[in-house]
Amino acid sequence: MLNFALFGAGRIGKMHAQNIQAFAQSSLKYVFDVYGPAAEAVAKATGAKVADSVDVALADPDVDAVLIATSTDTHVELIIKAAKAGKAILCEKPIDLDTATVNACLEQIKDCHVPIQIGFNRRYDPSHAAVVKAAQDGSIGKLEQIIITSRDPGMAPVEYLKSSGGIFRDMIIHDFDMARFVLGEEIVELQAFGSAMVDEKITEIGDVDSVMVIMKSQSGRLIHINGSRRAIYGYDQRVEAFGSEGMVISNNQTPTSVTRYTKDTTQVKDPLYNFFIDRYVDAYNLQLTSFIENVLAKNPVSPSFEDGRRAQMLADAAQKSLETGQKVTLSW
Repeated sequence: MLNFALFGAGRIGKMHAQNIQAFAQSSLKYVFDVYGPAAEAVAKATGAKVADSVDVALADPDVDAVLIATSTDTHVELIIKAAKAGKAILCEKPIDLDTATVNACLEQIKDCHVPIQIGFNRRYDPSHAAVVKAAQDGSIGKLEQIIITSRDPGMAPVEYLKSSGGIFRDMIIHDFDMARFVLGEEIVELQAFGSAMVDEKITEIGDVDSVMVIMKSQSGRLIHINGSRRAIYGYDQRVEAFGSEGMVISNNQTPTSVTRYTKDTTQVKDPLYNFFIDRYVDAYNLQLTSFIENVLAKNPVSPSFEDGRRAQMLADAAQKSLETGQKVTLSW
């Protein structure tokens, strides 16, 4: 049994709390949120206790692990505290918006030797995982190209996006991690392009809402990521791997697989999911399952802190490329 303390009781924290309680091998012991009523609501729904502070939860020897679902600017502080308390850590992405802060965090926890998993949950999506398997087991021959489409259903308010770190660190960072995961090797060249196609107000905060990123891996494989803050038809998430002997695609998901035919329409399907938790419900469950099983078995967790750091470095490189208009070369 793995006893958890949950830090953060917002919409994603609520989902994590429910998932923790749903597993036979895990239990939610504490919930903490700076907004007390949110913590109280989650605690009441799960039977957990409300912690007066993170320190109270971390001081309890019965707590084995923490799940960090707070705002990004608090992640590093909580990772350091939890690691020094000897707790296993599952932290939502990103580790931080600033790579220097991520590196400083790594320096502080390097001797703690606790499992730290970063919440790039898309690695656990069954369809995406099937693409990864096909790309790496030779079933499509020699992997040559990867194409990732990542489009949100609607753009968040510009006021919110002011503190998001920009589209590469806030949104496309998931796709940088997925590209590394499919490749099984590092990316060494990158060029990013971006425009304000959805809302020109985004330029006032130095950001864009529509991007394309072209990358090359160590062995010369090519990767294309295209992203948008708005897709009027729903949450558009596709991953394609193309090889010398074929291609495999993880397509969009719909609530059912029903296809309708009428005198006016042909092959009409359900609309795409419109919310990331709905689209990736299986991925979130499998992510938590993997974390629990690996911590209990004392096996490495994945994606690791280093995976999170490297995705962050790719996001930084993309931002630099966008600002300079130049290709960025990376060395690892």
